[in-house]
Amino acid sequence: MNVRQWAEDLRMGLRFAFAGGREGWTRTLLTAVGVGLGVALLLLTTAIPNALSLRDHRENARNDITHSGGVKPKADDTVIVAHTDTTFRSKDVRGRLLEPEGPRAPRPPGVVKFPGKGDMLASPALKRLLESDSAKLLRERLPYRITGTIGDAGLIGPSELAYYAGAQGLEKHLNNGTVERIDSFGPSQNSSSDSLDPILVLLVVIIFVVLLLPVAVFIAAAVRFGGERRDRRLAALRLVGADGRMTRRIAGGEALAGALLGLVLGAGFFLLGRQSTALLTVRDISVFPSDLDPSPALVALVVVAVPAAAVLVTLFALRGVVIEPLGVVRTAKPPRRRLWWRLLLPLGGLALLYPMVGQGGDNGTFNQWLVIGGTVLLLVGVTALLPWIVEAVVARLNSGSVSWQLAVRRLQLSSGTAARMVNGIAVAVAGAIALQMLFTGVEGDYTDLTANDLNRAQMEIFVRGDASPADIGPQLAKTEGVRHVSAISLTSAGDRPKQPDHELQVSVGSCAELREVARLSSCRDGDIFRITGYDSEYDSTVAKLATAGRSLYFDPSYPSLPTHPVKWKVPAGVKTAGTRKDPTGYARGGLLITSGALPADAGKVLYHQVFISLDPSVPNAREYVRNTAARLDPLTEVNTLTASYQSTAFQSVRTGLFVGATCVLALIGASLLVSQLEQLRERKNLLSSLVAFGTRRRTLALSVLWQTAIPIGLGLLLASAVGLTLGTVLLKMTATKVAVDWTNVLALTGIGAGVVLVVTLLSLPPLLRLMRPDGLRTE
Repeated sequence: MNVRQWAEDLRMGLRFAFAGGREGWTRTLLTAVGVGLGVALLLLTTAIPNALSLRDHRENARNDITHSGGVKPKADDTVIVAHTDTTFRSKDVRGRLLEPEGPRAPRPPGVVKFPGKGDMLASPALKRLLESDSAKLLRERLPYRITGTIGDAGLIGPSELAYYAGAQGLEKHLNNGTVERIDSFGPSQNSSSDSLDPILVLLVVIIFVVLLLPVAVFIAAAVRFGGERRDRRLAALRLVGADGRMTRRIAGGEALAGALLGLVLGAGFFLLGRQSTALLTVRDISVFPSDLDPSPALVALVVVAVPAAAVLVTLFALRGVVIEPLGVVRTAKPPRRRLWWRLLLPLGGLALLYPMVGQGGDNGTFNQWLVIGGTVLLLVGVTALLPWIVEAVVARLNSGSVSWQLAVRRLQLSSGTAARMVNGIAVAVAGAIALQMLFTGVEGDYTDLTANDLNRAQMEIFVRGDASPADIGPQLAKTEGVRHVSAISLTSAGDRPKQPDHELQVSVGSCAELREVARLSSCRDGDIFRITGYDSEYDSTVAKLATAGRSLYFDPSYPSLPTHPVKWKVPAGVKTAGTRKDPTGYARGGLLITSGALPADAGKVLYHQVFISLDPSVPNAREYVRNTAARLDPLTEVNTLTASYQSTAFQSVRTGLFVGATCVLALIGASLLVSQLEQLRERKNLLSSLVAFGTRRRTLALSVLWQTAIPIGLGLLLASAVGLTLGTVLLKMTATKVAVDWTNVLALTGIGAGVVLVVTLLSLPPLLRLMRPDGLRTE
């Protein structure tokens, strides 16, 4: 191979692309836009790992949980931190109360100066929300004066809702589980990070393949824009003495020009998109523009791979085209496409995946290279099979309306162009169906049903501060949207004031409230019960300790907790009660004490669990409850009861898929629109001729719709078949029962068809402009 000759021919192709007049510039620009959109998404994808890593780094840097189980001694370099997280209309708000204990107290990242009591530092997003008209209920819950904002170093994303408020007197709450004394912010030595299990790793690998492969397909299609007009120009080169190989290399040079310009446009699209990410939030996930910094190695790979792929794709496309001085043989009826080698791709993919069938999540990790290779071959099989299917089907189509016949004839002459146009969306739909099957199949492994009885309560509140038990129930009961309130006060009782050998659960409340957590045959204020039926060993311990005249100690002290036990002598006449699950599904044991039997000084060692039933007809009932709870005590913990709980790691993977799919869907739409406009541009003279001969514009518009609908219909059918096959294999690999959710399959194919329909409608205005008789004019 003569490298110098190759370089000269490619350079000549570059000159034709940029110095070939309006025709050359138009084709190069269309190619560059198509390639640029793909490059922008590739750069975005290469930047995502770094963005996620920086988010995790900032999250770890502000960590204020030590997992030590003890209370750190007070010093001049300590700060007390209280967790006051809340939720506002399904959006999480991260809240912290800070009380520095000395001049060297550590500050959280993003905080320059500690806020004073009654003041707070808010994230920019929370500040905007609180200043809006829609946040009246949240402002009632956060009665602090905003004196500054949290810097980027203290936030995981620009849309995060977070605040730090100043407080005093937090030391007395150090043993309640949500308040801690620390001397530094950052990862705890006692904390551990869970790695993804093999099935989640498999999901992540498949997601990257499924999201990136359509991008590669679109880039490959974009470098072939204007192929028919380019081939006619190449015929002119043959007429002046160029041989066949030289013309193909010149064509590769033209494609290289479009790819290089596409790299520049792609970088511009990426920078524009990166700047707008601060305004974009997808499923509560947002990133700072500075986080989207692609790895230099991956950027270098994109810069080298895209131009090289453009040249290779062009040479591959021209392998069966005979370019002669008087024309291009492609204008004649092309030879029938062969099927056998196209079937080898999906069969090869199945062969690579088959050895991992039945492995499941307990037999080590899946071979990632085999997974990637098998999935790529299966999905690339769509791009190989679709041209053959389109050609075979349209060859048998004939009679119909004028618009139908115009569309069918055009497809019969250039079925390959039509197939290339929908290849990307077919690959995307096939991958989406497979992923949907895999997610649906394994979702049950990462979803646990709770024991919550939502018919009895929909919210649960823990009050651990200074709120009076006499105020908690009445205040919540008269809150708007609350139907019923049941408040249980809780503590523990030990056989010794310090480090007891035996400890019991103690529940305090009225007879009606105690019946929510135990079965009582009869009850009046002043009664005491011991619960039976919880556990034989525990029941015997309770019976032994709950004997008349025995001294027990409420809230016994341990070395790690600064508690002050309250002595209590068990009176005579302790009754028995049966177990009953509370609204959260928890069956308790120990002692039940009615309010009238509780010593007066025992109230200070109680914390309170409240079950709340809501009126579903009140839209903001949960917000009203949270506001009342915050007024009772800022340290109140409010939980919404749900029927099921899903793994956080699984939710993160699913959110990543949603974000990536949104980007790919946008790319699909933009690239299809560019491709459609390029097709219309090539047929400008033909459309003008048909209009000049009296063809109705409505007929031509319908013919364009049919030209899109037929290939996309065939492509979606093929995509469904390949997607179901890949999904079945992936489920068998994870040792999960194969099940098909046909509603989701139809929805995904409908989304693909909807994107094409929208693109077709957007292309109608330029189509109408092209359908004018003066389009026959030549310069």
